[in-house]
Amino acid sequence: MSDEQQKQRRIKLEKLRTECEIDPYPPRSHKSLSMMEVRDGGETEENVFVTGRITGKREHGKTVFVDLRDSTGSIQLYLSRNIFNEITWSIVELLDLGDIIQVNGSIFTTRLGELTVKCADLTILCKSLRQLPVVKVDSEGVAHDEVTDSDYLYRHRCVDLQINPISLARFRKRSRIISSLRSYLDSNNFLEVETPVLQSIYGGAAAEPFRTHYSSMNEAFFLRIATELYLKRLLVSGIDRVYELGKDFRNEGIDRTHSPEFTQLELYEAYADYNVMMTRFEEMTITAAEASGIGSDLEYQGTLIHLSPPFRRIGFLDSLSMASGEDLFSWETGDIEALAQKNGIATLAKDRITLLDKLFDFYVADKIEQPTFVVDYPEALSPLAKGKPGSPGVTERFEVFVLGLELANAFSEQNDPVRQRRILEEQAEVGVHREGSVDEDFLFALETGMPPAGGMGIGIDRLVMLLTGTSKIRDTILFPHLRRQSK
Repeated sequence: MSDEQQKQRRIKLEKLRTECEIDPYPPRSHKSLSMMEVRDGGETEENVFVTGRITGKREHGKTVFVDLRDSTGSIQLYLSRNIFNEITWSIVELLDLGDIIQVNGSIFTTRLGELTVKCADLTILCKSLRQLPVVKVDSEGVAHDEVTDSDYLYRHRCVDLQINPISLARFRKRSRIISSLRSYLDSNNFLEVETPVLQSIYGGAAAEPFRTHYSSMNEAFFLRIATELYLKRLLVSGIDRVYELGKDFRNEGIDRTHSPEFTQLELYEAYADYNVMMTRFEEMTITAAEASGIGSDLEYQGTLIHLSPPFRRIGFLDSLSMASGEDLFSWETGDIEALAQKNGIATLAKDRITLLDKLFDFYVADKIEQPTFVVDYPEALSPLAKGKPGSPGVTERFEVFVLGLELANAFSEQNDPVRQRRILEEQAEVGVHREGSVDEDFLFALETGMPPAGGMGIGIDRLVMLLTGTSKIRDTILFPHLRRQSK
């Protein structure tokens, strides 16, 4: 919108206040029918109130036709100089696209078959000082003059959701997906809880946290990277099924599938294991798919994905050996690092197990198409998981992949307090969490006694990516983090 256009809108705003002597931003309005209710009700001689945003205005002398839209749809308004008094007609002449108004009148059908409100009165509820981009859709449903600047739309969701029905539909689906997951867990006797976002000792994952300072305590605190350790304490308390759905934060890179602030669902179930978590994930995914209106089959990035259980299961060690053609776990660290560099795998890590994890992503995870559980991870990659009986160095852990997209991570949870203390103390020595510290409150709970349990974390943003067909995590986050614009 040009500076001149904005200037003209401000002039109109001033005229509404001075010449029309009205408040362009009144504190309240009459109760209105939605556009859907008006359309469902059809023609009527009775006056109805309708409220919405102007998306079109066509002037024909003493007659003006206006397109008015709310969250349920749109309807045409018929405004006539012969009906309105002088003040109200002056308001009509000062209306712009984007203004929010309320009208009341009868409903009739035009000669062209368009259901229309014959307005008897009009009230302006909000004068818009910035015009929304005008996106026109022809009779074949093809949009013209679309806004193609994705950065602009990410920064201004108020515009994006007004002019982009696909984006609006995606976020409506996101809400339905989240509601369906909650409903599934609630109906299976899980209790939803809230745990601290600010933590003095962060844990539950290996990630770089955001740091802050708690002034009244004069201590360093961290935004949580996971909710795991708090939720496990609740298993100890006797809450056998517990979950939390909320924000986690990791001070790491931003790319197509990663955001520093993301929505995570974590659930823990006493007397279960990672096999139970696999069944839970299959059931929850189908439930979410149905809530999003797509059922068990969907097309994602040109590939037909089948969500009907059971999902395929492959072993971490076996699949890596088969895909690479080498027994990489018998290699020396230097040779593994050389192979990673040869394949263009960018990593600052020099330790053996992290390099193997990166090679697994390259050889296996990135090639997976259909929903697949990768099971039985090396112990060094899974410090909070229980060992797999009869398989030394292997844990009962799985991750779920679809078209290379990791959706979930789950364990048979470690409940041996002696073993867990040793692992956390080793992590503290290398700074995996707050250097020099272990979470003594968590270990206190384990020493009190935690039942055997299965636990799982699900990346909600990525699940929404899959179920709404977008390849960018930013498309699933209403207000993604962006670099500050230079002035």
